[in-house]
Amino acid sequence: MRRTPTRASAPTAVERVRSILAAAHSMTVVCDGRHTEVRRLDGSGALGHFHLHAPFEGTGVPTGARVPVRLELTDIAPTPVRDRLRARVTLTGLLAEPYDPDSTQSTCMEFGQGVLEDGSRRSYVTLHELEATELDPLATSEAGMLTHLVDEHAELVPLLLRLVRPLPDGGVLRALPAGADRYGLTLRLEYRRTHRDVRLPFKTPVQHIDHVGPRIHALLSEARRLSHTGRLLT
Repeated sequence: MRRTPTRASAPTAVERVRSILAAAHSMTVVCDGRHTEVRRLDGSGALGHFHLHAPFEGTGVPTGARVPVRLELTDIAPTPVRDRLRARVTLTGLLAEPYDPDSTQSTCMEFGQGVLEDGSRRSYVTLHELEATELDPLATSEAGMLTHLVDEHAELVPLLLRLVRPLPDGGVLRALPAGADRYGLTLRLEYRRTHRDVRLPFKTPVQHIDHVGPRIHALLSEARRLSHTGRLLT
C-alpha cells in the first residue's frame, strides 16, 4: 500500500540554523583567545561575513597554520514574550590566520561542525545540509512581521487562540506570537508560573514572502468560522 508523505508542520534543525544565520544582527567570534562581538551583520547575516567551505580533504597536511574559530549566535524572539531566547547556534571551524575584526572582506572558514541548541534538544548540522537547504522566505522578515502584528493588530491574537487544540483554559494570562516560518505561526501561551508554545500550521508552506499575508488571513478566517467555546483571552 502506498503511503502519503507526511506534510512538514515545523522547520527542521538545519532549516532553523539556516534562518538564524541569515537573520542574525550580531554574533560572537571566538578565535585565538579573543572574544569579538560582531554587530555589522544587517542585511547580510553571518554567511555574508564568513564564507564557509568544506574541510580539507587532500593528502598530507595543508600548508600554513590553521587557527580554530567558533561563531556563537543567539535566536531571540522579536516580541516581548516570556523567556525570549529561542535557540543558540554554534559553528566551529578553522581559519588560515587569526580573525581580523577590522577586515571588511568576508572571512574564509573551513567548516567543522554546526550545533543548534534549544530548550528541548541539541542537533548537529553539516555543511552539505546547510548548502542544500533553501532559505526560509520569512527568515529576514519575521521580526518586522511579528512586531507589526503585536503593535498594530493585537486584537487578532486572541482570535487565533480559537485554533489551538485543545482549547486553552482560563489559566492563560497572555498569548503572543513567538515565531513565524514558512510552515506556520508559533503562539506562546503564558500562565502564572509557566508557559508553552503551540503551532498554528499553514495549509501549505510559504514559497515567497508575498504569500505569507494570504496564509495568515486564511488562519484568521478559519478562526472566525469556529464557534467560540470556553473562556479565551479578550
